[in-house]
Amino acid sequence: MMGAKLKVAGLLTLGAVAGALTTMQLQAIARSTYAPIPLEEMKQLARAFDILKSDYVEPVDEKKLINDALNGMVSGLDPHSAFFDKKGFKEFRESTTGKFIGVGIEIGMEDGVVKVVSPIEGSPAFRAGLKPGDLITKIDDTAVKGLGMEQAVKRMRGDPNTKVVLTVYRKAENRSFPVTILREEIKVQSVRSKIVEPGYAWLRVSQFQERTVEDFVRKLEDIYKQEPNLKGLVLDLRNDPGGLLEGAVALSAAFLPQDVVVVSTNGQIADSKFTYHASPDNYMRRGGADPLKRLPAAVKNVPLVVLVNEGSASASEIVAGALQDHKRAIVMGGQTFGKGSVQTIRPLSESGDTALKITTARYYTPSGRSIQAKGIVPDVWLDETADGNVFAALRMREADLDKHLGVPNEAKDEAREKAREAARKKLDEQAAAIKEGTFKPLPEFGSAEDFPLTQALNRLKSKPVMVSKTMAERTAETPTEQ
Repeated sequence: MMGAKLKVAGLLTLGAVAGALTTMQLQAIARSTYAPIPLEEMKQLARAFDILKSDYVEPVDEKKLINDALNGMVSGLDPHSAFFDKKGFKEFRESTTGKFIGVGIEIGMEDGVVKVVSPIEGSPAFRAGLKPGDLITKIDDTAVKGLGMEQAVKRMRGDPNTKVVLTVYRKAENRSFPVTILREEIKVQSVRSKIVEPGYAWLRVSQFQERTVEDFVRKLEDIYKQEPNLKGLVLDLRNDPGGLLEGAVALSAAFLPQDVVVVSTNGQIADSKFTYHASPDNYMRRGGADPLKRLPAAVKNVPLVVLVNEGSASASEIVAGALQDHKRAIVMGGQTFGKGSVQTIRPLSESGDTALKITTARYYTPSGRSIQAKGIVPDVWLDETADGNVFAALRMREADLDKHLGVPNEAKDEAREKAREAARKKLDEQAAAIKEGTFKPLPEFGSAEDFPLTQALNRLKSKPVMVSKTMAERTAETPTEQ
């Protein structure tokens, strides 16, 4: 075991879901004082290991037994604590960098097979001619039907310069054909932008990764080159699951006065108590040139609307909360996910290829609000479409997760349960419409049909806004002291 005084590199994480977590490095020193180890219980654990190893009906993998024990030990705490084996830790780190080895497509599932949502520009899949709407029915010799999203992704990823053969069905041409693709490193673009109309721009952050701040600055530079006298900006954080804390601090600092409070964290250990300010010292902790210095001064004062929804979590909630508390932006949309906890990665092995991800703190907005299991309440409530919310009630939130930090034995929200039942009926209607060919999907974020974006632009232009008549604030849980 590692000594109690061993200095380890921790990774501070603020993501909402597995695979979307991102990190920030910090130094943390394990405490030198512990409560006595429960020797009797440790003996029971060792005895259980011996019994399973010797008496189980089939030979058992010793490493798997230990890994499963570690998994169980951590997963029983809260939904965001976890044990990473060698493979899991590698995948986790890949998710934080925005880089991976694969074919380069954004995917979904349709009728049990993989559907290409969009090939990533410049990727092997893009160069091979894959198109949005293409269905992938086989990966090499494995049928995709019933495989599941996670397994399909794993099969399409691999080592660089290795081949994978995808069997593609293209509905528009009513034909299937094989496509051989050479895997390579894919760099995910987490920031998109465009000039929506003269004087007004849209900038979307889909996840906070290592490259996000640089991409954010570059996109803002491009916007101001096209529109030097920008009248209004929409910062779109809808369905952004979170990521790097330092990225959230940097993005907030781009719009806020120097040195104001962005977010604070508080937990049991001394290293978890910290206040982050809009200062390079707080968001450039790994050194290097500050990319925010390249931004025009006008960014500090441009009229700003932040779009959020139930899928906006963690780091994106930090940005929305900071800009809201400092009255720098109008927050519009739905109440956010409500992940107000901080996770730290602690390496377990000397090689550093296995680790624990454990919850170490809550975070608080500049005004001292904890958003745990509540989220950020928008200043202006918006529906997903002009016809109302379609599936918002079905999106999982922190309060829906088993063992989330908060009040034990939480009573169910009856109004929310009714909304979910109505959404389930709409989902059934959608399935029927798909079969009949009459289904109309929700518009893509940033498109001309994007209803919340249209309302955000109306707000910037002081035009009437179609405010939701049905959405209401969900109450906060009373946090337990840490």
